[in-house]
Amino acid sequence: MKDFTLPLTATPDAIDELGHVNNAVWVQWIQQVATGHWAAAAPQAHKDAYIWVIVRHEIDYLRPLGPGETVTGRTWVADKPHGAKFDRFVEFTGEDGKVHVRARTVWAMLDKASGRPVRITDEIAAPFLG
Repeated sequence: MKDFTLPLTATPDAIDELGHVNNAVWVQWIQQVATGHWAAAAPQAHKDAYIWVIVRHEIDYLRPLGPGETVTGRTWVADKPHGAKFDRFVEFTGEDGKVHVRARTVWAMLDKASGRPVRITDEIAAPFLG
């Protein structure tokens, strides 16, 4: 599985005082799409041994999303990892085909038992690289 998609709908609790999805909700959706990708593509042994943390976000908010509107979140990993980190890309596209939010996030992999960063091997990265 090289990329992963997840449909998301703006529920009333996602809407802020400006009448569109709050920026903090977009960050939650980024995490939801990324962790969904890991859950769908990683072997169980890797899911049992490792956990991911976000160390950096770069987010472009391009157009608002209103109540009841739906986007499709799509995520992918374009490049090989660097040590314990890799860059993940996420786009949220509306039903009209226009991108609402685009993000580049940096994730680090931790050993669940120790909580320490561990190098991402080729075997761990393989299901995510195109």
